[in-house]
Amino acid sequence: MPSPRQVAPPLIALQDVRKRYGGQAQGDGQQPEVEVLHGIDLRIDAGEFVAIVGASGSGKSTLMHILGGLDTASEGSYHFDGHDVAAFSADQLAWLRREAFGFVFQGYHLIPTESARENVEVPAVYAGAPQGERASRATALLERLGLEGKIDLRPNQLSGGQQQRVSIARALMNGGRIILADEPTGALDSQSGAEVMALLHELADAGHTVILITHDREVAAQAHRLIELRDGRIVHDSGARNALAAARALPALDVAEAGRDRGASFGGNLREALRTALRGMRLNRSRTGLTLLGIVIGVASVIVMLAIGEGTKQRVVAQMGTLGTTIMYLGARGPASGGPPGPITPEDLAAIAELPAIGHVMPVIGDPITVRYGRADREVYVFAASQDMPAVHHWKLALGRYYSDAEDRDLAPLVVLGHNARAHFFPGRINPLGRQLLIGNSPFEVIGVMAERGSDSGAESYDDMVFIPYRAGRARVYQAQTQPDYTVVTAASVAQVRSAEAAMRTLLLARHGREDFAISNPAAKLQAEAETRSAMTMMLGLVAAVSLLVGGIGVMNVMLMTVRERTREIGIRMATGARHRDILRQFLTEAMLVTWVGGTLGVLAGLLVGAALIAWGVPVIFSVSAMAGAFMCAVATGLIFGYMPARTAARLDPVVALAGQ
Repeated sequence: MPSPRQVAPPLIALQDVRKRYGGQAQGDGQQPEVEVLHGIDLRIDAGEFVAIVGASGSGKSTLMHILGGLDTASEGSYHFDGHDVAAFSADQLAWLRREAFGFVFQGYHLIPTESARENVEVPAVYAGAPQGERASRATALLERLGLEGKIDLRPNQLSGGQQQRVSIARALMNGGRIILADEPTGALDSQSGAEVMALLHELADAGHTVILITHDREVAAQAHRLIELRDGRIVHDSGARNALAAARALPALDVAEAGRDRGASFGGNLREALRTALRGMRLNRSRTGLTLLGIVIGVASVIVMLAIGEGTKQRVVAQMGTLGTTIMYLGARGPASGGPPGPITPEDLAAIAELPAIGHVMPVIGDPITVRYGRADREVYVFAASQDMPAVHHWKLALGRYYSDAEDRDLAPLVVLGHNARAHFFPGRINPLGRQLLIGNSPFEVIGVMAERGSDSGAESYDDMVFIPYRAGRARVYQAQTQPDYTVVTAASVAQVRSAEAAMRTLLLARHGREDFAISNPAAKLQAEAETRSAMTMMLGLVAAVSLLVGGIGVMNVMLMTVRERTREIGIRMATGARHRDILRQFLTEAMLVTWVGGTLGVLAGLLVGAALIAWGVPVIFSVSAMAGAFMCAVATGLIFGYMPARTAARLDPVVALAGQ
């Protein structure tokens, strides 16, 4: 009957494992192939304390990397607890490193920016352990290894022996069933080395499988089993297995979990990435500040440029809006073929008013006429039009009221004064309402005063005029006038200006049979002006966006530099169980954090600059959509330009990364 030892598969089984480097095209020639391991056959059972000894270049470190899932064999098979490791995916290998192995390196391989406790926590971060739980376990491990009072110190504040103890604590964080110790005493003095070896003995006695890689035969002799490696071959294996150690070995892992384990959650990994990124930003203030400056300038430029462009456009539109952004002028003229101008009849105007695209139809008669009040008299332009005049010209009253359509039909002798006309006839604080002006030979009662409009281009200033009802004007002032001097027609909306003009032209051609009229469309010119300014605003925004693009390129350069500087840290994280996507997420989060902070500061800077410009009288109108767009573009810039460095980091080979500077 077979014994249990014969039935149970070994914890680690290597058969004819070979490892080659090179043999690839490089430049104009072929890189020579070098075989480091030559057909390694090895079996290690759970609970063993094994020393693999060999001189420098014997292949022992390469063998350790293969055993720990940091590297793969070129040929041969590696079975872990009966499972073929060659069939493992990258995530499954990360699980194996995280759950089964604990690495103790000669160079300690601690993350320099992290405290002792944070270094120990790293494997638990990628295992998805809650923050409180992993902090408590890390603290307990460090205290157990005699590092009370050193928990919050960084590696450069610890001695070599203390750093190695931190490394051992990290190896035990997730259980550390298999301790892979690569020259753990090589960089230590004799006393520290003895203390580390004593710790490894304690771990072996507690049931951990300890694999010690060393060139020191005295250190190797302390193991229960000695394997000698020379020129990539096993030349000696003491084969002495400790049955008692095997009996008290730690419980085996369920390797099937490697395919189901999700590792660190998105939220947990994101919090860790944010914490690491914020610390990196603090430690590299100058570089971070310069990177942020590019993003801040870009975002602020976009916001300010668009705000100035929109403010200028709105001011121009508002100023021109008093002339009417939907206004057209209709008048009589002689046809091109010759002959008298065609009259614009009331019936024509009534028909035009019925068109769907038309808003107002306002006939106008106006001429300079002598206006008197008391001893004051003046030649004033008397503007006779319907009650629609304030609406057509977007003009408000400063005092009193405007006449109504009913009063116009009743030929009521009413007058509304322009701002300057009031100042001339009623200086000081005299209330003009209810007083009588003599326009020509007819008295008119003052019922209102228009707000100050300002000067418009043209011969007459609206502020100097007085305004009377159209019908009363024809009956009392302009008796000889048979038709309006011109007619103001407005489109129903800005978008309908051109269609309104076309409909009006078609209607009058049908009614007159010939083009004996003229339509002037300044509203179309105003629209073209507004469209031109919109295009200018867009151009300003695009110019400003270039600076945002430059800031994004700066982020990419900084992240590439960061990846290069932190290559060893990436290797450490991979050795402790980080998956490719964990590394990708971490560096992508760091890039986006930089642009998020830069975008936020850029929005604030844009608002401050805009406020200063407003104080100086520059027309500025902030757009929430522009601010949100600039901010989102900054974040997208971080995502786009940070992806390539993050992907570069995620694709690093763990062994190459660990050897990096």
